[in-house]
Amino acid sequence: MRAVALALPGVLLIEHQLFEDARGAFLESWNERDFAAAGIEARFVQENVSHSRAYVLRGLHYQIRQSQGKLVRVLAGKIHDVMVDLRRSSGAFGRSCAVQLDASGRHSLWVPPGLAHGFLALADETRVQYKVTDYWSREAERTLKWDDAALGIDWPLPAGVTPLLSAKDRDGTPLAQAECFP
Repeated sequence: MRAVALALPGVLLIEHQLFEDARGAFLESWNERDFAAAGIEARFVQENVSHSRAYVLRGLHYQIRQSQGKLVRVLAGKIHDVMVDLRRSSGAFGRSCAVQLDASGRHSLWVPPGLAHGFLALADETRVQYKVTDYWSREAERTLKWDDAALGIDWPLPAGVTPLLSAKDRDGTPLAQAECFP
């Protein structure tokens, strides 16, 4: 396993070692000792799987209390994964970072607490698995506006395609009005 730092503090792209032979392939998607050596000391309390059609956009979600660290992996399909730093104490406050993940199994993404997170499914039958460090809370959940011009996120949508959004995601809060972290 190798951890590669991305543009936002604490965000890591995990490159898994893949063992292949005539039967198929094997990888360790989580090893507490190896992740701790890479700076990720996490206790996961919940694991979620979402299933999406192409151009479904989920996010940008975060919890203001009960903040969640997330370990994200694509089981099928491909996503454009986006994070936004909402930690006012961070030199990267308000900046975003994006990476594409696919079902090859070679990569996971560590999203530390204090960031909004979302993704755009780039293929039909996309399945995303993510482990979280705190339980979901309806009262603590917030949604940042996915297309807020202040964020400058370049979502890879084909010309004329509008993403499929839930009402919650469509009605997200702009960064200027969002409840953020210290």
